[in-house]
Amino acid sequence: MKYSGLSLRILVALAAAILFIPFLGAVHLFDWDEINFAECAREMIVSHDYSTAQINFFPFWEKPPVFIWMQVVSMKIFGINEFAARFPNALCGIATLVIVFHIGQKLYDKRFGLLWALAFAGSLLPHFYFKSGIIDPWFNLFIFLGIYRMMLYTHDYVHALPGALFNRNILLSALFIALAVLTKGPVAALVFGLCFLIFRLIQKKAIMAWKHFFLFCLTSAVIGGVWFLILVLKGRTDIIIEFLNYQVRLFSTADADHGGPFYYHWVVLLIGCFPASVLAVKGFFRNAYDTPYQKHAKKWMLILFWVVLILFSLVKTKIVHYSSLCYFPLTFLAAYTAYKLITGETEWKKWMTILMAFIGGILGILLTSIQFVAVWKNQILASGMIHDKFAEGNLQSDVHWYGWEFGIGILFLAGVIGCILLVIKKKIRTAVLCLFILTLLATDLSALVFADRVEGYSQRAAIEFYETLKNKDCYVDVAGFKSYAHLFYSAKKPEANQSPLFIRFLKEQTPPAKQGSQLDPMLLDNTYSNWLKRGPVDKPVYIVCKNTFEAEFTRDYPLFKKLYAKNGFVFFLRGN
Repeated sequence: MKYSGLSLRILVALAAAILFIPFLGAVHLFDWDEINFAECAREMIVSHDYSTAQINFFPFWEKPPVFIWMQVVSMKIFGINEFAARFPNALCGIATLVIVFHIGQKLYDKRFGLLWALAFAGSLLPHFYFKSGIIDPWFNLFIFLGIYRMMLYTHDYVHALPGALFNRNILLSALFIALAVLTKGPVAALVFGLCFLIFRLIQKKAIMAWKHFFLFCLTSAVIGGVWFLILVLKGRTDIIIEFLNYQVRLFSTADADHGGPFYYHWVVLLIGCFPASVLAVKGFFRNAYDTPYQKHAKKWMLILFWVVLILFSLVKTKIVHYSSLCYFPLTFLAAYTAYKLITGETEWKKWMTILMAFIGGILGILLTSIQFVAVWKNQILASGMIHDKFAEGNLQSDVHWYGWEFGIGILFLAGVIGCILLVIKKKIRTAVLCLFILTLLATDLSALVFADRVEGYSQRAAIEFYETLKNKDCYVDVAGFKSYAHLFYSAKKPEANQSPLFIRFLKEQTPPAKQGSQLDPMLLDNTYSNWLKRGPVDKPVYIVCKNTFEAEFTRDYPLFKKLYAKNGFVFFLRGN
């Protein structure tokens, strides 16, 4: 049966919805990023201030508001919970698979479009990110769409097609880049600008009319500057300054203790994007069968990949999702290789088999061994091989395992071996399709089974404690580590920051020269936390710290009484 392009897009959307929507709320949100953005959305709803992102009901300058607004809408529909926080990214997953299918179909045909969608859904990290509550999926999609529209424009310009001032591709490209800026920040404009500049240098000739260059700049500036203008009109230029300083700090320092070597993202993409990464390597080489239009598109994809990879390899802060924009060109190159293999325009190489076996073996062993860490936790703890007291406490968590979870890794390993046998038998098409479907199913099942257990070891003891305080008239804070979980799961109210005792303490701690002016939100947050630990309070104060900080906390804050310790966390109470 032959399907039309529209029918296939509907089928892709339905398949994506089945993959990404179910069980979104089955696990608590993870500190930091997931809870950070969800808490911003919750505080917007509670405070009715939708123009300024807040954390702890103090201004939050690190991110613009577009993704947070999406979460606000979701929470208005589904309530303030984990499902609502992650639902926008499930929608992004559906949109992404439909979009890459549509673009792939236009570049080659329906088969290529389906291969690209399958490569995206059937690779480890690209699949998993659509089940999360972080900003990057939408941020990446907006940048990719901006790049794609510019790719269409530059192709037309070479063939002397763009004429009218209000060129559709220019306007859409500017719109998407502006949305990306409003989603995560000016790094979107930086990535786009570098890609455009490198393409111009490669072409060695003009690739855009001056009228369209100014139209792009004007459109992106007007749309991208809306939020900044709102802040200026509200007299909150301090937030803009702190926001820009934060962007510089991310590039120049290993912010939030997230440092790493130059090759960090190379390893992340090679292993984390399996099996697309194996096929993508071959896609970097030229193919004589491509049309000029296909070569043009591939050139843009290669530029996007290398710009993102090298840029974030140079950036001091190393976090897994910083290179996630590479998922678009990487899965494109994987689909490109798969398409050429199926059409007979290229051949499977022996090194591809070796690389597939090596990475697939590593992932299979990891999936198999996770359960046995829990089974042998007493022996591991007794051996003294863990030198981190907090990690020891985490491992003591009472997390239930059924006993069959290791089977996911065994089945994955068996599937990889089966795909290798298919390659040996020259059944390349079947091998490629099976490898993507195998990884898709393993990733989906692993997210459902292991995420709950990982959360149980890493943070559940603390979150369950916060949940018991949700309706209590008290203050909640953490000491010695950074977290947003106590705010979200205890459902802090804005009135907590308006206590007359805190206002008096703030004035006492604020230098006279700064009184009456807008204070640094970080200073406000630190002063608030210091007040709860040292100042006069009118309600009970609960503090959570890690066991590695217990002795120091007990020494520095004698007003607190230890309640109990559990799974690496220690819980304290101070009466009013």
